[in-house]
Amino acid sequence: MKKTFIAIFSISSMLLSCTMHQSNKSKPYHLITLDPGHFHAALVQKTMYDQVDSVVQVYAPRGNDLDLHIKRIDGYNNRKDNPTAWKEEVYIGNDFFEKMISEKKGNIVVLAGNNEKKSDYILQSLQNGLHVLGDKPMAINSEGFAKIQTAFETAKKNHLLLYDIMTERFEITTILQRELSMIPEIFGQLQEGTATDPAVVKESVHYLYKYVSGNVLIRPEWFLDVTKQGEGIADVMTHLVDLVQWECFPEKPIDYKNDIHIGAAKHWPTELTLSEFKTITQSNGFPAYLTKNVIKDSILQYYCNGEIDYKLKNIHVKTTALWKYKAPEGTGDTYYSLMKGTKATLLIDQGQAEQYKPTLYIKPVANTSEYEAALQEQFKKIQQQHPGVELKKINDGWQVVIPEKYKEGHEAHFGMVFKQFLNYLQNNNMPAWEVPNMLAKYYTTTQALTMAQQAQSHTK
Repeated sequence: MKKTFIAIFSISSMLLSCTMHQSNKSKPYHLITLDPGHFHAALVQKTMYDQVDSVVQVYAPRGNDLDLHIKRIDGYNNRKDNPTAWKEEVYIGNDFFEKMISEKKGNIVVLAGNNEKKSDYILQSLQNGLHVLGDKPMAINSEGFAKIQTAFETAKKNHLLLYDIMTERFEITTILQRELSMIPEIFGQLQEGTATDPAVVKESVHYLYKYVSGNVLIRPEWFLDVTKQGEGIADVMTHLVDLVQWECFPEKPIDYKNDIHIGAAKHWPTELTLSEFKTITQSNGFPAYLTKNVIKDSILQYYCNGEIDYKLKNIHVKTTALWKYKAPEGTGDTYYSLMKGTKATLLIDQGQAEQYKPTLYIKPVANTSEYEAALQEQFKKIQQQHPGVELKKINDGWQVVIPEKYKEGHEAHFGMVFKQFLNYLQNNNMPAWEVPNMLAKYYTTTQALTMAQQAQSHTK
């Protein structure tokens, strides 16, 4: 693996590929990694898959993004515990996308990187007969949303699969919150809420300085350019909007033209010093294309924070995505999720009281002995599906105690998403609600972004 990497980079950038390894043609699926600028591209390959060939075609321009991706794969191949056996065949050149299309050495394109052209890459890959697994966001603005509309139409016409990576559906507290909300004796019915007191609230806090696979994550400089990465309201907000749909209307299609009404949206920047920028990018300073966002000569305004107040069908929802520089010692990204039912509120919190670990609570509207009896009886349904999960009485309700075996961690969820994607491919069984709900999700985020930008322009 490492020799392959060095051999490639000892040749001029116009030399095209390394062919040291022969593909196992008996495997039905062959990966293509396109311009891997985000660490999520590597996390898809943190494990091996029985149906997927070990040889992966990589098409990218020369640069640090590619170097880091190869090093991550190399790390998985050389780890002591359960090492992988990927063999990366790399094409380097400015015409990487055209070369990928002309060669067609695989049948699944994995896209996780610079989002500026992602919707174009998705559409053209599908037009040329390739399945696509795209990291979020697949669209970062209204123009991108129009393109993925066409992309889904193309996928249907060409009998191809287009899917995005929604890892948060595999987090155990989220799974249990959804399952509990579907038991009327425990949750009742989802309340409608109001604009000032929404029935569903979701908030995520992310940090620019973080560890991935045991190492400090180096962010590419373009990650801090919202025209390339996308604003927070159109990027990480996709997870929150997806979970709202997935939990509030499980396995039900959503019509974005009629079911979504955005009441308000706003965005604001996180300000980074030059020193902080250098730390997370390992660069010498702000690149020229970011100077337009630099104030006071050394403070970068990064518009990564956003909030949306909207109605999904008849339910009032509030979603908030926040980015900060560095988490306090011993903490990390956090998630907050509240669903108000007529019988109980289901709450996921991850604060200091929870030792910054996601924790699920059931807080009844009426904390009576009758409710407790119904809860204990109906909770057996959860325990049948998830043996070992228990209830712990607290002052204002119950904590759902979850065994460690269910807490796989965020990085493991990428493999779970990919296995689901492969299952849909192999069995042609992707649920009918997935496509309309992906469209609904990206409509919500891109329309909210437009609204937030317009509101800001009016205040200037």
